[in-house]
Amino acid sequence: MTKKLLFVFTILLVVAFVATAADATGQWVFGQPGKQAVLTLKVDGGKLTGSVVRPGDATETQIAEGKVNGDNIYFKLTLLMRGASVTSEYSGPVSGKEIQFKVTRPGPDGAPQSKTETWTRK
Repeated sequence: MTKKLLFVFTILLVVAFVATAADATGQWVFGQPGKQAVLTLKVDGGKLTGSVVRPGDATETQIAEGKVNGDNIYFKLTLLMRGASVTSEYSGPVSGKEIQFKVTRPGPDGAPQSKTETWTRK
């Protein structure tokens, strides 16, 4: 009986945790009006999929290795910049209508460089 109660309690905690996690599904924007990048995300359990459209470029670029852990999301995005493919890692918490991303990408010398970007729900 005690094992059954512990099992049921554990399941309820997991369900409650998943239900209270912020939902990143939807469209997010970053940049100045008229020059905004649009990030479209879909959460399915612990998996995150989506794409980015940059200002002045109608091409959708798919995100890779997307993960969700509670309110935190993570993905990689590879873009063509000055003729070279550059992969950036995005990670950060979803909080209401904002995602505060830490963006890490290789710098000119190859060493990782980080910056912060705040994306808002569209």
